[in-house]
Amino acid sequence: MDTSEAPEATEDPRNHVVLSPHPWVAGTSDIGRRHHRNEDSIALAASSEPGARAVLVASDGVSTSTDSHLASQAAAIAAMERLSQPMPRAGVPAEAWLETAAQAFTEAAEAGSAAAAATGTDDEDPTPPSCTLAAAVIEDNLIVGGNVGDSRVYWIPAATPERAVQLGQDDSMANELIRHGVPRDNAENAPNAHAITRWLGRTAPDDLTPRLAHLMAEEAGWVIVCTDGLWNYCSAPADLWDLVHRIRSSHGESPTEIAAGLVEFANDSGGHDNISVVLAALQPVSPA
Repeated sequence: MDTSEAPEATEDPRNHVVLSPHPWVAGTSDIGRRHHRNEDSIALAASSEPGARAVLVASDGVSTSTDSHLASQAAAIAAMERLSQPMPRAGVPAEAWLETAAQAFTEAAEAGSAAAAATGTDDEDPTPPSCTLAAAVIEDNLIVGGNVGDSRVYWIPAATPERAVQLGQDDSMANELIRHGVPRDNAENAPNAHAITRWLGRTAPDDLTPRLAHLMAEEAGWVIVCTDGLWNYCSAPADLWDLVHRIRSSHGESPTEIAAGLVEFANDSGGHDNISVVLAALQPVSPA
């Protein structure tokens, strides 16, 4: 037996969580193969009509902080509750709606940070509970995604990998290197690459404005919100596109099956971290 692997423990329901309130959305959070507990958390809410309304959230507890599993859970729930407040697009100019969405994301990050901070019981703790946040809101097939930290949002179109994209930017040392021209593979494998530059919790920086991006889903595809337990093994959007399409062939087409396949892939690749994936399947809007 490899003693570096965490023993399987079925008594904690957070070791493997599966959520799917409606068939077009699903999420899976898994302990992985090396950790003794799952410090990730997911939360999601959706309408029954595909593409009409969904909120997808993933949070990764900072492993060097105290009780990070409590921080991620509190932050994910608080962020989802704020982003679940109605933001109807009908009759609202696109620019005005996006401003409303951006404000909601900032308030969600602030609410998540306050919730994470409140899980700490020791005001003198030098490493109080902390976590990352990534979230996507889908409103009538318009996607807004963003993050604080290094959890991610991707758009994976069904047709071709060229339009696959990460919505947002990592708050990490690796991303700082990429911004300065270091190739992605080199940056993400550099020393301290995964050190994050922003996070939620008591010691969070003052500016928690998420790094946002948006697009209209004019073709079929998937919105994927995930922690680095997945993207550590498949970072580039085009590579994730290829992986999703391989999983469709081997596991099935439903969001639940694709999410399960992505988690299985990460575990088969080593499972060195907790793994969380939240996914929504979108279809193109038919012309009026």
